[in-house]
Amino acid sequence: MLDEELRGSLTRKIAGIEHPRELVVDVMFALQEHYGYLSDEAVREAAELLDMSPLEVDEIATFYTFVYREPVGKYVIHVCDSVICWMGGYESLRDHLCRKLGIRLGETTADGLFTLLPVCCIGYCDRAPAMLVNRQVYGCLTPAKIDEIVAKLKDSAHMSGE
Repeated sequence: MLDEELRGSLTRKIAGIEHPRELVVDVMFALQEHYGYLSDEAVREAAELLDMSPLEVDEIATFYTFVYREPVGKYVIHVCDSVICWMGGYESLRDHLCRKLGIRLGETTADGLFTLLPVCCIGYCDRAPAMLVNRQVYGCLTPAKIDEIVAKLKDSAHMSGE
């Protein structure tokens, strides 16, 4: 259930513009932030707030790479699989990440820390191969650099008590 503070904030934001549907992505991200992903309940809440059908919201949600319709880990790793990253060794780095985390693309680690997803391009071609972690970009990747990034994220999670 959406808390009243967030509902009020979104309602005010929506009321302040001429075409409320223009805020559908903003509303989805706000609800995703609240729930951790865009649950079916969140889709219904977004639809209600924006005077849309749940199907309309879901159609938009499934279009966007960074809207998650299923639970994800604390750290969402998007591995770029564009042609440029592929030429730079994407496949071996993807395989390294899968082994390191013990999951396949599309999966979340058992501890809930990492979700590994492909993304078609992040626009970091001059530093390929590249990946995003919670929308922060990392380029010129090597297995050693990936190990360092994952270790720092694990340390950060453990320091915050997770």
